Amino acid sequence: MSSVVNGGPVLSCENLGRTFREGGLSVDVFEDVSFSLDQGQRAVIIGASGAGKSTLLHLLGGLDKPTTGRVFVDGQEMSALSNRERGRLRNRALGFVYQFHHLLREFTALENVAMPLLIRGDSVKSAREQAAELLTRVGLGERLRHKPGELSGGERQRTAVARALITRPKCVLADEPTGNLDERTAEGVFALMDELHRELATSYVIVTHDKRLTAGADSVWTLHTGRFDRTR
Repeated sequence: MSSVVNGGPVLSCENLGRTFREGGLSVDVFEDVSFSLDQGQRAVIIGASGAGKSTLLHLLGGLDKPTTGRVFVDGQEMSALSNRERGRLRNRALGFVYQFHHLLREFTALENVAMPLLIRGDSVKSAREQAAELLTRVGLGERLRHKPGELSGGERQRTAVARALITRPKCVLADEPTGNLDERTAEGVFALMDELHRELATSYVIVTHDKRLTAGADSVWTLHTGRFDRTR
């Protein structure tokens, strides 16, 4: 049975640690990571490549299991849930944005964005209408029927942001969301995320090596040499 904390933070973790083991080798990526994020807050996690930022994000999103510690999403302890329950919680409460967008190339932008709603059980008509509305709001109203290969890098990433927000999640986890874009396009994508954050009161955890993305964040954390420190 899951552990529920009513009125608690949208996302939190306690004494989180991750160790990878292969054969007789053991590598501690990090240990004793603790932080929390309330509704509408934005946290940025920075650190050098290889510091474990993506690993931490996977743990927070329930895509990987911690070696030690606990993760709570919307008051529910992830490790206390079954695989099906974790999947439902991710679909309802979390959105994901990746550096390389991970759109399904055989589907159109409209179909990619509608997918989380269809997985949730919404009707095809409702899912497509909501996806079209959100894509229009992110400036892609004329590109609904284009597949990822027919979109520019910035258009693909805006589609990925729309997909992350389509379920109106309480928190979006973004892994280097502008890391694969040129500077101008990156600024446009981040401005879009900022606009939607203000409008929808969605919380964000943004993992990046780009310190420019710390502007406007409620908290900034640095992951380095196995340690996790708040720097702002």
